[in-house]
Amino acid sequence: MMATNGKGLNDGGESHAARNGTTAADGSKLPTKEAGGPSEHFTFSREPTVEDIRRMQAEFTDERDWNQFHQPRNLLLAMVGEVGEVSELFQWKGEVTEGLPDWSEAEREQLAHELSDVFIYLVELAEKCRVDLPQAVLRKMVVNRLKYPASKVHGSAKKYTEYQD
Repeated sequence: MMATNGKGLNDGGESHAARNGTTAADGSKLPTKEAGGPSEHFTFSREPTVEDIRRMQAEFTDERDWNQFHQPRNLLLAMVGEVGEVSELFQWKGEVTEGLPDWSEAEREQLAHELSDVFIYLVELAEKCRVDLPQAVLRKMVVNRLKYPASKVHGSAKKYTEYQD
């Protein structure tokens, strides 16, 4: 769905968290990667940024004159279709272990393609709806911290409406 030119497009607008990997914009601590440790955390690469991806997809769409088809409703439906394709990869596998150790390289690559399609549509939908997705995520994390205080929900899968103050 998306072509890239392989060039790093980072415009230097990294957050403090992106630079040092320890503190989020809201001041909360982020997990750090402990190389080789038993609790090693997966981390994404720093590039491309969400803005880089938005720009690459906008260029890809413009080059093909597809904006006429990429209205919010159409993008949402396309994204839902791609989520269905991700679901098909997990269908009939039962519980799947984190890191997908039982998956073949071809299955992992197919998952990467389908998750990329979902993400690309999500970013383009956010663009068309004028939602600054990285900033919206930061605001939503503040809301989630209030709804799910660690001291009350630690180790529980209950919805925030199910626990007592």
